[in-house]
Amino acid sequence: MSRISRRSMLRHAAAGMVSSSIAVSSIAGSASSAVAAPPRGPAIISKKRRLVRVLGTHVTLQEELRKRAEADLGIELQFSPGGSAEVLHQASVRPESFDLYEQWSNSIRLLWQADAIQPIETDRIENWSEINQLTTTGRLTAEAKLGAGDAPNRILFVQPDHSLGSEKSNRVSFLPYVHNVDSFGYDAGKIPRGTAYQSESWGWLLDERFHGKVAIVNEPTIGLFDLALAVQAKGLVNFKDVGNISHDELDKMFGVLMEYRRAGHFRGIWSSVPASIKLMKDGESTIQSMFSPAVFDLRASGIDCVYASPREGYRAWHGVMCLSSATKGAVKDAAYDFMNWWLSGWPGAFIARQGYYISNPQRSRPMLSEAEWDYWYLGKPASEDLLGTGGAVVAKKGKVRDGGSYERRFSNIAVWNTVMPTYEYSLRRWNEFLSG
Repeated sequence: MSRISRRSMLRHAAAGMVSSSIAVSSIAGSASSAVAAPPRGPAIISKKRRLVRVLGTHVTLQEELRKRAEADLGIELQFSPGGSAEVLHQASVRPESFDLYEQWSNSIRLLWQADAIQPIETDRIENWSEINQLTTTGRLTAEAKLGAGDAPNRILFVQPDHSLGSEKSNRVSFLPYVHNVDSFGYDAGKIPRGTAYQSESWGWLLDERFHGKVAIVNEPTIGLFDLALAVQAKGLVNFKDVGNISHDELDKMFGVLMEYRRAGHFRGIWSSVPASIKLMKDGESTIQSMFSPAVFDLRASGIDCVYASPREGYRAWHGVMCLSSATKGAVKDAAYDFMNWWLSGWPGAFIARQGYYISNPQRSRPMLSEAEWDYWYLGKPASEDLLGTGGAVVAKKGKVRDGGSYERRFSNIAVWNTVMPTYEYSLRRWNEFLSG
């Protein structure tokens, strides 16, 4: 395929994402004086204040992080958070409109083939040697499930022919940093609590017991996999490869889902984390696709929300920070400073309190209390009440993180967020499902 026709196709695909009116966002918690701030490391001093424009989502484009980075680095940061579809579209067609792009690994193939981003030199990433095996090999341990779809190592390294692959090189398509596993949440005050990795199942999303009380995330590279795992768990459709669903398999899947939709099984299709929180707070849903910050927000408000550990495995995602193909000179140097800052320790500790992981966790460990490290990373019971970045208690003393430790959670991946070869067709079927 020629460079021009390929770029045209990719931009058309990105525009299609926008047409589905997706605006998945996350809660950007602000730090409170109730959360003790770790001591600052040495600031990286700049001779002049350079502006770095960062385009991405609310997951990491948080005001507390922006202010701290500016103070540490002596640069000016302009954060432009938006819905996942709209920022991907902007990045793919206007690389000159941003310097750094951050989102999820399922955006990499589109951006790379559209020439919207340039390789990142690992020699300029100070703590690159600390990046753990999850990113570089797709597994934290040799026994862990690799998971279907675009595991981060499959699209990380720039190959000699400028393609992306898993063979290691000194140039990468993205900076590995924030990541997590997602599943569904349910109100244990209304649904009997299941057993992690045993009775909890994606099939619960299609269980007749919860008819009219189910909500799904409105994102065709996320919600589609939640539902694919659900129909497969119920034995309604079997996929040869759930990370690469064929046209025929999509037809079978959406044929089943349309019957559920028309029967009123789904109460809502949410497009932002605040919207997902409201659905459960108002009692309109009792089980739904969910992101980590929503779970802890609901718990802080008194709802016994469980983040399920499905026996089939999680849907995993990996945050990516990418360098615009138009960024150069002093701004490019400042962009590298910001990327290095993300792996310097404090940011990883900050986002751990929101339930997220960082790619070099040992660097952040000294900036978390022993109780925090044990709870968030080791899966041990909280030895005291733990506060989130907003100052509210998100884990009460004695509670264990749903799914357990970092290692156990990432050893049970069913599929990674992925833009499949059948993406455009899946988008059309997804939109038909939404309007069904």
